[in-house]
Amino acid sequence: MPVSLLGKNLKFPDPKDADQHGLLAVGGDLSLERLLLAYKKGIFPWYSEGEPILWFSPDPRLIFSPKNFKPSKSLQKLLKSRKFNVKVDNNFEEVIHKCAKVKRKFQSGTWITQDMQDAYIKLHNLGFAHSFETYLQGELVGGLYGVSLGGAFFGESMFYSETDASKVAFSYLVDFCIDVDFDFIDSQVSNEHMLNMGGVEIPRAEFLKVLEKSLEKETIKGKWKLSVNADS
Repeated sequence: MPVSLLGKNLKFPDPKDADQHGLLAVGGDLSLERLLLAYKKGIFPWYSEGEPILWFSPDPRLIFSPKNFKPSKSLQKLLKSRKFNVKVDNNFEEVIHKCAKVKRKFQSGTWITQDMQDAYIKLHNLGFAHSFETYLQGELVGGLYGVSLGGAFFGESMFYSETDASKVAFSYLVDFCIDVDFDFIDSQVSNEHMLNMGGVEIPRAEFLKVLEKSLEKETIKGKWKLSVNADS
């Protein structure tokens, strides 16, 4: 089925109409209303500088059940050491800027374009996007960011400049999701690293059903706080 071209109307085609790579639609904009609608339908933007906005809904989908997180023994030891100080929603803008600068295999640029950064910073300011951050001696050395709706957290990207700093941030995200009874963390596209930490691939049709149920929960908007047992 041909990929849909989006216009000014605030709507998306059915995710099942995506091509074999998960590409569903092209065009539109990164308005807050369109982004929130996309996530509610299991769709996300993913494109490079100079390209039109590309919208994806891959099949299968990689998700985490927070209670199935599998930290390695070395990560467990690192967490117990309290080497890093962890904060949430303390410096979202710096986290997304650093994620945009990460050099990735087989990519000459970044998909976190300036327009994407601006759009997600607006989502954060409205309480829909959040960052988990790791600090070493006061310096931001790792973190991740994503979007939250209902009982779901849609992970977008992570970075680290100190070994395992992003894994520590992810571990705190998992603990937070357990504390507030989130249903899943969406990792969007499958990769070996996330599979090793407990992620599982599920068919898109199943993902959409899980997402629909999860969206019945109230969205936790605003600035998040870590549990009383965590650094803040």
